[in-house]
Amino acid sequence: MPAASMPPTAAPAWNTLHVGDNLDVLPRLAPGSVDIVYTDPPYNTGNDFAYADRFRDGSHADPYAGRHAAWTAMMRPRLEAVREVLAPHGAVFVSIDDNEAAHLRLLMDEVFGEANFLAQIVVNLNPKGRQLGRGFATSHEYVLAYARHLPACVVEGSSTESVDEADFPLSAPDGRRFRYLPLRNTNKKFNPVTAPTLHFALHGDPATGRVATTEFPGSQALTPVFGDGRPAVWRWSRPRVDERPDDLECRVIRGRTGERVDIFQRDWLLREGGRRKKLRTIWLAEEIGSTDSAVAELKALVGHVFESPKPTGLVRRILSTVPNDAVVLDPFAGSGTTGHAVALANAADGGTRRCISINSAEPTREGSNARLAGLPTVADITRARLTAVAEQVGGGLDVHASPG
Repeated sequence: MPAASMPPTAAPAWNTLHVGDNLDVLPRLAPGSVDIVYTDPPYNTGNDFAYADRFRDGSHADPYAGRHAAWTAMMRPRLEAVREVLAPHGAVFVSIDDNEAAHLRLLMDEVFGEANFLAQIVVNLNPKGRQLGRGFATSHEYVLAYARHLPACVVEGSSTESVDEADFPLSAPDGRRFRYLPLRNTNKKFNPVTAPTLHFALHGDPATGRVATTEFPGSQALTPVFGDGRPAVWRWSRPRVDERPDDLECRVIRGRTGERVDIFQRDWLLREGGRRKKLRTIWLAEEIGSTDSAVAELKALVGHVFESPKPTGLVRRILSTVPNDAVVLDPFAGSGTTGHAVALANAADGGTRRCISINSAEPTREGSNARLAGLPTVADITRARLTAVAEQVGGGLDVHASPG
């Protein structure tokens, strides 16, 4: 039965929780029905968390080899099932630490294909570093990202949140902020041989700044060249120059050989569709949150009932790379961070994202905070958090129990 539900005439709930083994639940989801997956599977650390985080196969003489082999055997069919429910334009993001990062990378190469690799992101979730144990004070984990089919993938690898206004130091008379970008393509892979249609003369007047594809009074013909004088190509075609002449400016600049005239694009801070910037592959705690802030988020909703949740900021950054109507899946839902992040993102931007969370009814550890809080299974932790999210943030929650 739903723990909290939307009115019958309302839109579908933002959050749906399936209680059951993900290997049982995933095949019941429609193939290709999910746009993006984020999940935080067991790390195989050997610790006793609120869920079992150990996978060991006693048939191996080497206990480490056996542990890795058993973990990989657990993950493989689940990743294969995730691949089946991903839309061709979809992508999967998986959190992991050094215990299984190498094995997961190889496994995802096999399941999703090396050609569909998007990124291995370093996530700084513990800025102070872990002080217990031997060796270095580890302060990072990873997120491995793969497309279902890279040519069709909607993940942009960019976000509005990473835009820095300081990168746009100039102001137009109407107050709009911008920066200059060379109109010539600075990548030497693109040249008159590889892109002949983009090597042509434009006409510009550095006194007025005017640029056009045809000659006009006071103009001079300009062809693109690299800094060393070799022929280059423009980034824009003739039709695009004709469509956006006010976004171009002819200027005098000082180069290696003295002053020369060149053409620049005015790159506006605010533009139609929103300004985005490529995300780097190191995500800092001050940008996305930390394990400590994640514990505080969960504690504010249902108490300290999960040892190492992920911060909602991590998931919201991933969500920012795809459209705001995405169907999101988390097959190892844990404390419910993904569903919480989806609700927060919808509330912030008016999006219609929906999240499908899956968690098993595996018993919480005897004596754990979760058990003492009256949460006998790990799915009860997820349900408690998503119920609180539905009440405090909105969007509703549907809960389904696996028939198994």
